[in-house]
Amino acid sequence: MNPNSQAFLSTSAGLPPSYERIKEEYGVVELGEPHGSASVRTTVINMPREVSVPDHVVWSLFNALFMNFCCLGFIAYAYSVKSRDRKMMGDVIGAQAYASTAKCLNISSLIFSILLIVIVIIIVSTTSVAFIEAISQRLPHSGF
Repeated sequence: MNPNSQAFLSTSAGLPPSYERIKEEYGVVELGEPHGSASVRTTVINMPREVSVPDHVVWSLFNALFMNFCCLGFIAYAYSVKSRDRKMMGDVIGAQAYASTAKCLNISSLIFSILLIVIVIIIVSTTSVAFIEAISQRLPHSGF
């Protein structure tokens, strides 16, 4: 190996590159010789794909601030943060589990909050209509 290429391959810390880490990240499979007369070796590298795990932090924060029915939004935010932490640590399965829980809590919080808002609107509108009718029956009608 050329001394110039050795300096090129070394890292900034002066240590050689870690070949063990590369072997763990990528699966290398060597295929046997082909049936032809030429001796050719083939190497297949299986590249792991990036798994995107949505952590629902923004949705959880919105539910925690605006639609916090029985603290479901706050609990969903806690699970979303746990999911993001697991994703940063590289634990994809744990991140997916926490993200799934956060999603269910966000959906529950959203549904219950919307139902609560609809019920309050119905109660206020029926009460105000009944109040206006009661007042209009007590006042004498002027005959214009």
